[in-house]
Amino acid sequence: MDQILSGAERHIPTDPVMEIAVGLVGLIAIIILHGIGIRFVNRLFSAAWVRVDARTPIWRINLILATALAALSMLHFVETMLWALPLSHAGIIPKLRDSYYFVLDRYTTLGEDALQLPNRWRLLGPIIAMSGLFTFGWTGSVLVSIMGELGRLDRARARRQDDASADERPKP
Repeated sequence: MDQILSGAERHIPTDPVMEIAVGLVGLIAIIILHGIGIRFVNRLFSAAWVRVDARTPIWRINLILATALAALSMLHFVETMLWALPLSHAGIIPKLRDSYYFVLDRYTTLGEDALQLPNRWRLLGPIIAMSGLFTFGWTGSVLVSIMGELGRLDRARARRQDDASADERPKP
């Protein structure tokens, strides 16, 4: 089998330890990138949110939330592209579109299995899935924090409305 290798396949490790090492480098890079990205998004959200109070218009609050969600989504798209580019460039999955589809399938743990890595690289699929699990979990925790802030704001608005209603009620 090893005698009939194409040029790209000659550089492919046959050692599973090497395959895992390559995947681990990618996994660590994605986690570090995600940490930097999450921190950036969190700082932007906090900078905008510090000026929000019970009188802030709903459209502005929605814009802040939508911006945070869009930034978090873009972070995931960048991370998946960073997995797809080397797979495509190395010829493992030659077409970038197919490579990106494969990575999205694994990263989201969708599991359609429409595309498969060559046997020599098949351990990368589960490692890509691990990176998605880590990063989506981390993103989920940030969204819980953001929604907690929104809940506190909603309670403040409700108190303000309740106080205003109490002031308008006729006194006995």
